[in-house]
Amino acid sequence: MADDDHEDQKEYRWETGYEKTWEAIKDDEDGMLDGAIAEIIQKAKRQRQAQKTKQNRLGMMRHMFLVLDCSESMSVPDLKPTRLRCTVKLLELFIEEFFDQNPISQLGIIALKAKRAEKVTELTGTSRVHLKALESLANVSLTSEPSLQNGLDLALKSLKVVPSHASREIVIIMGSLTTCDPVDINITIDELKKEGIRCSVISLSAEIHVARYLTQQTMGTFGAVLDDAHFRDQLMSQVDPPPAAKTQHNSLIRMGFPHTKNEVEGKDAPLSMCMCHIENLEEPSELTTTGHHCPQCNSKYCELPVECQSCGLTLVSAPHLARSYHHLFPVPNFEELPFEAMPASSSDLTSGVRECYACAKALGQSVDKVADKVVYRCGFCKQYFCVDCDIFIHDTLHACVGCNTIPGVDGLVYQQSSKPDQVDAHPGPSKQRAQFGM
Repeated sequence: MADDDHEDQKEYRWETGYEKTWEAIKDDEDGMLDGAIAEIIQKAKRQRQAQKTKQNRLGMMRHMFLVLDCSESMSVPDLKPTRLRCTVKLLELFIEEFFDQNPISQLGIIALKAKRAEKVTELTGTSRVHLKALESLANVSLTSEPSLQNGLDLALKSLKVVPSHASREIVIIMGSLTTCDPVDINITIDELKKEGIRCSVISLSAEIHVARYLTQQTMGTFGAVLDDAHFRDQLMSQVDPPPAAKTQHNSLIRMGFPHTKNEVEGKDAPLSMCMCHIENLEEPSELTTTGHHCPQCNSKYCELPVECQSCGLTLVSAPHLARSYHHLFPVPNFEELPFEAMPASSSDLTSGVRECYACAKALGQSVDKVADKVVYRCGFCKQYFCVDCDIFIHDTLHACVGCNTIPGVDGLVYQQSSKPDQVDAHPGPSKQRAQFGM
């Protein structure tokens, strides 16, 4: 019965009813399509934010492997200049964004070449290592076809030893429609499901049944790209930490906050070598006086975060933990309202212009024949924002501009989020201080 219900689901475009999709695009008074296109872009920007769920356990310490197809199919020029070069360029942006939003996470890269899997980089929290490895992948020779199972097995061996409190993920970028595997790939899929490793697939060609089945069994996501912009959107959707798996355990993690030795007994710090480059032949360690010293064994490192090679202590800084903390308590979604619902303030009566509270952009005015049809209001400070500031606040800033700049509201309004009754009108500073006990 479950199989029959699954077959009845409409998963393909050609199985759905007849739709007049062109009616969604309408021209304006001048016969231009700019307004309709801008509206579609605004809806696309808001779609991912609206899909985010609240009150979820998230895997904050993430261990992710990027499995990249380097077969002959990656030489196809449908993504300019080729699939491989477009992928490498987008992966550079993804890696920088990944470590910016997940500073205490680790990443590794696996390449699928000639029916074999090759580990390009080990799991590490240093983005510089991955970016340098991607430069060499851009000029790799593309031959034969990939082996999805070999790539999954190689990632599985490394992720098996990761502690149970960490989130384990595999993101596969496939350009080929086929995979040449040594044995039944279902054995590997069952093992991934048993270990609780989340697998997601981004296909550059079309939907593949085995890839779709892999994501369904491991609670991952599947997407087939339309163009380079859609490819970037699919890739950036993997930046936010996923909900924690049921097999993921809670545990206390020891972390160290390194210190710097600028002076020792009134003298300059002595010259020493860092541990992170001591075995690196390409970039050998140099004698320097600066660096981050482990509080437990006093080993020196160039950059953070890193796991101490001597004592195994995870070394981080306070800003790293603060950036990870933002995912647990995201800014609540703003209310979407038509521009006509935005009330006029005292400044608007004199100037006749209604502005975005964050960027002071004039709302409702036509810029290149594209006007803001909707505005977004914060439920706490009751300030109005444009669509670009709304996305920036939720995806990058992680703090409402109005709530953190208006006296009496900054840092305290989120404590009232659980209360159902909220005052519609924004109270004055004296009332706010009385409300929050200031």
